[in-house]
Amino acid sequence: MKPVLLPPILSFLSLILLSAMQVVAAPKLPNLIFIMVDDMGYHDLGCYGSKTILTPNIDRMAKEGMRFTDCYSGDTVCASARSTLMTGYHKGHTPVRGNSGGVPLFPEDVTIAEVLKKAGYTTGGFGKWGLGNQGKDGAAERQGFDLFYGYYNQWHAHTYYTHLFRNSKKVELNGRYTHHAIYDETIQFIKDNKDEPFFLYCPWTPPHAAYQIPEDEPAWQIYKDKPWKSKDAKVAAAMDTMMDRQVGEITALLKKLGIYDNTLMFFTSDNGAAKRFDGIHNSCGVMQGHKRSLNEGGIRVPMVVRWPGKIKPGSVSGHPWYFPDVMPTLAEIAGVSKEVPKDIDGISVLPTLLGKGEQKQHEYMYWQFGVRAARSGKWKGIGKGGHMYLYDLSKDMAEKNDVSAEHPEITAKFKRYIIEGYREPRSQKDDGKYTGKEKKK
Repeated sequence: MKPVLLPPILSFLSLILLSAMQVVAAPKLPNLIFIMVDDMGYHDLGCYGSKTILTPNIDRMAKEGMRFTDCYSGDTVCASARSTLMTGYHKGHTPVRGNSGGVPLFPEDVTIAEVLKKAGYTTGGFGKWGLGNQGKDGAAERQGFDLFYGYYNQWHAHTYYTHLFRNSKKVELNGRYTHHAIYDETIQFIKDNKDEPFFLYCPWTPPHAAYQIPEDEPAWQIYKDKPWKSKDAKVAAAMDTMMDRQVGEITALLKKLGIYDNTLMFFTSDNGAAKRFDGIHNSCGVMQGHKRSLNEGGIRVPMVVRWPGKIKPGSVSGHPWYFPDVMPTLAEIAGVSKEVPKDIDGISVLPTLLGKGEQKQHEYMYWQFGVRAARSGKWKGIGKGGHMYLYDLSKDMAEKNDVSAEHPEITAKFKRYIIEGYREPRSQKDDGKYTGKEKKK
């Protein structure tokens, strides 16, 4: 029997119908939310062992997703940590390596936001940028963000009662608490972009100093009468609980809008705790150091990730990774890995998140801040004062026992790591500290 041939017009219509069906069937890209708070210690969440700070919503997020025990910031201070996150390069290679607050990204630098826009994402940032002043080359809206609302220069962010900026335009708050305004804009961004894939970057400023919180903030009522000698410890706890409530509200909104199941959400801190609050919060636990230190207390951070239906609920991973890995991870999820610069230091952790496929490992992770440090597997090396200190983190998270003499071959590797990890930075003009005085146009 001869095959029946369709008339040309019917064949054409069939192709159109088939193409339309394929478009409809194509899976929608997930929304991506990355919340990074400022100066929260590793042990400041209930799911990481806190006994004094209430964080029920983030704890629930950990039960619904994955909690990492060995995740690290890209640095131990604000600006350079953000630079490693945004660019995928570690501290020895990333463009912004100091913490003056005024050194901007270069126009040619590629950020996570720029990569995700190639996949059709709407991009928004709300909080503290720290990678270029308003109106300059490093400004967030010149680095891939459709909208940025908050502080551009981190020195400006040292108070919670000031004005903010929306895409470099000044916004007066008339005495309103800045984080409340930033949070409201965060919520509005989700509502405005619920129908298309969005990347929401939340570099929220609390619990960074100054330790300020409104008297009528509900979270403050929980802690203000605690018998702790340090008022800063009370305010820091209130700030953490406030943001935890907001994480819960964001989760509820995602469900209300019908986009919860298609949203991947991260929660972390930009570096270790600024104050350890030993004897009260014990924010760094047994770990040595805090912010501005390359000991574990300064760079190991909480990391909780939830993706309904994709990440196994209640899972805990000891995979060691850090901020430069975020860019390639999100790019792989969005299907735009080809847009990521070939020489970045980051490695996608998507296999670990999904529990599928082979997870590539770092030969070493690298940091520098006065001294240089690296981690490779269970080993951590810190080069200081002409000596390479070596620690086995699987047995010595407190970094008390230098075993370099017992492992000369491993110690020699770390000496090589901290030399080859450094590259001379490109010369970049500092935009300067924020004075609060905008130039008149």
